[in-house]
Amino acid sequence: MANTRTESDSIGPVEVPADRLWGAQTERCLMNFPIGTEKMPLAFVHALGMQKHAAAAANKALGLLDDKRADAIIKAASEVHGGKLDAEFPLPVWQTGSGTQSNMNANEVIANRATEILGGKRGDKSVVHPNDHVNMGQSSNDTIPTVMLISAALMTERTLRPALEGMIASLDQFGETYGHIIKLGRTHMQDATPITLGQVFSAYSAQLSAVLGALNDLMPRLLKLPQGGTAVGTGINCHEDFPLEFCKALNEVAGFTFEPAPNKFAGISAHDELVALSGVLNSAAAALYKIANDIRMMGCGPRGGFAELVLPKNEPGSSIMAGKVNPTQVEALTMVCAQVMGNHTTVTVAGSQGQFELNAYKPVIIYNVLQSLALLSDSVASFTERCLDGLQPDEERIEELLKGSLMLATSLVPHIGYDKTAEIAGKASKDKSTLKAAALALGYVSEEDFERWTDPSQMVGPDRRD
Repeated sequence: MANTRTESDSIGPVEVPADRLWGAQTERCLMNFPIGTEKMPLAFVHALGMQKHAAAAANKALGLLDDKRADAIIKAASEVHGGKLDAEFPLPVWQTGSGTQSNMNANEVIANRATEILGGKRGDKSVVHPNDHVNMGQSSNDTIPTVMLISAALMTERTLRPALEGMIASLDQFGETYGHIIKLGRTHMQDATPITLGQVFSAYSAQLSAVLGALNDLMPRLLKLPQGGTAVGTGINCHEDFPLEFCKALNEVAGFTFEPAPNKFAGISAHDELVALSGVLNSAAAALYKIANDIRMMGCGPRGGFAELVLPKNEPGSSIMAGKVNPTQVEALTMVCAQVMGNHTTVTVAGSQGQFELNAYKPVIIYNVLQSLALLSDSVASFTERCLDGLQPDEERIEELLKGSLMLATSLVPHIGYDKTAEIAGKASKDKSTLKAAALALGYVSEEDFERWTDPSQMVGPDRRD
């Protein structure tokens, strides 16, 4: 191999590209796992940089790592979580189930970069050693689940939450602006009694508010880290005060309130909190699918469908049908929802596979959780900006469909009974006439009573009776 340097690990020497900071174990992973195109997500890599930063700071505070090495490691780790060394993390998701190769990828990159900072040459482990110094007091088995939680918590709070809050605000604004408009309700995809646009959109807002509530309830579980449990949760080779010092240092870097997990055995052998997070994302996908699909159907047309809503025209919709415009933001969001639902199945199966003291499906769990978080965040923000914010009702079409509905007859039931009301609706349907014409023809109500009893504005709430 041209332009290489020789690095070594416990198995032996390996030729590594000379222009790369990684070492022998990273190179072996690239050779041994040529599977797929999926790489460990950058959100995970950046969180791994935060973890190594905090670990070095904790070891320095405990007097276990000399200031010179610790400061160099912290600087190198800062470059990792700052995104400056993204190209140095090429490993596939499909590697060891503990994520050991990714942990060693970080250890090697940070050790070589710290060695350079101290004036040494890449590969000189006497200056900064990837295991003895960068990985001091740590195991892949507690490091990787810690990083999984850090990355998931940060992405949940910094990307998904703002996206959902923005969508809720847009839904509420639409409801406030157009909430007075009364439209035809639908159940079973058939005409039903009237409802206001404000009521329709309040349901959508409530669904997503419930998702935010579920995230609020779950977040404390994501903030409890198993770091310090090392190999199986006992903490062997780790200073007893390391977990607390680690979280103090991490919170300074991340701006969060992480704390040591009370039971590190569970944090290493299982990932129930991430399965739960994936479950909330799955619920979000179900809610978003329903909301987006409702908007798609209310906007279908413009001549042959419901056409109650007018969706923004973002781009041409057909290469052959000139003038066609499609609900593309709806389609993108619902495809994301389908992907998230599939991801949850993967996370559920992988989360159940913690044999004895270690779950060895860590990379695939965090890959799918972070993908779901990223896709939902991006698609929700895009849907809000490019669809919801420009959504408008077609009031004339809404009024037309409402007035033609046979289900306005429902309000007659308390006055003339179910059977006579059904007869009126049946006659109107058969004769293709209006409800009023059918009611008057049958002689069951007067014109004055019909107008008073079938006023849609009196049909969008419970009866008010003295």
